[in-house]
Amino acid sequence: MSIRTTPCAGSPSPGTSPAGPEIPDLPLVSARLEAWYPSAARELPWRSERSGYRALVSELMLQQTQVSRVVERFASFMARFPTLRSLADAPEQEVLAAWQGLGYYRRARFLHRAAEAIRDMHGAEVPDNVAALAALPGIGRYTAGAIASIVFGQAAAIVDGNVLRVLSRLADHETRMGDPAAERWAWRESTRLVQVASAPGVTNEALMELGATVCTPAAPRCDACPLAAQCAGRASGRAASIPTPRRSAARRTLYWHSFVHVDEHGVLLTERPAAGLWAGMLQPPTIESDTPMDVAVLSTTWGMPVNKVAQFTHVTSHRTVEFTVLVSASECTPAIAGTHRVPLELLESVALSNAAWRVMECAGVPVKTPLSASAGRRAPRAARSAPTDS
Repeated sequence: MSIRTTPCAGSPSPGTSPAGPEIPDLPLVSARLEAWYPSAARELPWRSERSGYRALVSELMLQQTQVSRVVERFASFMARFPTLRSLADAPEQEVLAAWQGLGYYRRARFLHRAAEAIRDMHGAEVPDNVAALAALPGIGRYTAGAIASIVFGQAAAIVDGNVLRVLSRLADHETRMGDPAAERWAWRESTRLVQVASAPGVTNEALMELGATVCTPAAPRCDACPLAAQCAGRASGRAASIPTPRRSAARRTLYWHSFVHVDEHGVLLTERPAAGLWAGMLQPPTIESDTPMDVAVLSTTWGMPVNKVAQFTHVTSHRTVEFTVLVSASECTPAIAGTHRVPLELLESVALSNAAWRVMECAGVPVKTPLSASAGRRAPRAARSAPTDS
């Protein structure tokens, strides 16, 4: 399954020149990419109609999220917020609710704040240049370059994991994903490429498409590549081993103990803190700890007997969360500070993480989740091989 990757942030410091080879014949590279792309491009909903707003939404959605997942959610999000002004004017909780199923909710907040800034500073029109785009909340060099080039035809460079991989293989340059020096080199080469491209936006989209569908991490299909004749990595036989994968960060394990209570008035929910994982979203009352807690201790903490009904593991980019799901063992109505009931029929209109949906499912709450129950069970996979900018 193709995935989008994460943007790369590195850019050369003033007065420095990134080490690494220059890719030869860049005008030919660009011409071949532009000739290949129209027939090779996948049909994706945000490509059917170009606008700065649609590009802004799709670019934020595609960071760290599988393309197939974004395809499932893009149309409904655009139906709910058909214009930038409608998004900017909406309450944040409404935006988070519409984002359900995509994960990484910080991006939804950035999108909302960027829309507010565009409404207030640019008359609700997405700016057409990198400097103005990069000044928006949550928009870095990669995202700004993608919008400026693809929508407005600007000669703006982009580097994400797909682009870094294609460029590294073209040059037979030994790079490592996530390495700042490699990213600086890739930004230099990407800038050189768009400066000679007749259609910078098409060249950029073709680079990303090539990395997502042909020049893939583990098994590049060199026989189907429009750049095969120019690829130094293919000639050396090292293409499949370039670049080196990024070093894995240590993953922290947390233990969350979630209490689910449902009655004729709805489900008992509480709001998460304003910072941290799933910030500001709703969830069943939860006690977090660094070690598992005994049911008897949890019963004392909540002031009523509880029974454990399920356990599951939820993996995020930097954490493993071990969930224990508990329900009341008596007919008592719990009195837990900071909670309120949400009717079942209104659950889809509030901001709940995939993990919170699964907690309720495990407790037998008759809920209709926004996506399949498996949505939060997989370890997230990098989408757009990591934009190196935000």
